[in-house]
Amino acid sequence: MASLFGLLVFRQLVPVATLHDSSNEVGNYLQTIGGIYAVLLAFVVYVVWGQFNDARGYVEREGAALVDLYRLASGLPDSTRTAIQSGLRDYVDAVVREEWEAMGARDEATIERVGSRIDHVWDVIHRCDDLTECQHAVYSEVLSRFNDLTDVRTNRLTSARARVPIAMKLLLYSGGILTVGSMYLLSIDRLWLHGLVTAALAGAVAHILFLILDLDDPFDGNMQVAKAPFERAKRHFDRDS
Repeated sequence: MASLFGLLVFRQLVPVATLHDSSNEVGNYLQTIGGIYAVLLAFVVYVVWGQFNDARGYVEREGAALVDLYRLASGLPDSTRTAIQSGLRDYVDAVVREEWEAMGARDEATIERVGSRIDHVWDVIHRCDDLTECQHAVYSEVLSRFNDLTDVRTNRLTSARARVPIAMKLLLYSGGILTVGSMYLLSIDRLWLHGLVTAALAGAVAHILFLILDLDDPFDGNMQVAKAPFERAKRHFDRDS
């Protein structure tokens, strides 16, 4: 709608007849500016889509690490096993109920509070003693899985904090305005046809910019990384209890 309004104003100020003589030059200019902007859009879409998929992969891996750690804890002494499994349950509940929304809102206080629950699990593992020879082997695996869990949690939070830089956003939006506005220079006599091609380009650019904005935050917006791996982990916990 904005592009059409701008076109109407431009056509009132600049008669179409004055654009006929420069139609070849305008065509070459549009081809150049359009090509440059198309490459920029394609690059940014590729980057944010890759980051979105990386975030989804981190969530899947974290869910799998939680299940592995929960099951391995069954091989430790009863008091340690109970404390570890209870701590993992609390952590998963906190991630689903609190941290997911906090990641989208960049609520670092909540993220830190949820992270303290996984620190509690580490304290329990660290204090574990009086192990049999068989339990020592299990304990080594528990340490390994816990390290995997904390690593993938860090990666998930890093992906939640990553954003397209402000300078890049300014370039994207200013480039979109420049590209769509350049359509006004076309010497098309029929207003309806001029408006159609301008609105079509503006709609395509706006859709891509919306897609970039949405994918840039994988834990908020219309397209979000699903909580399903954590919910599956909770179901595994219930079955293994």
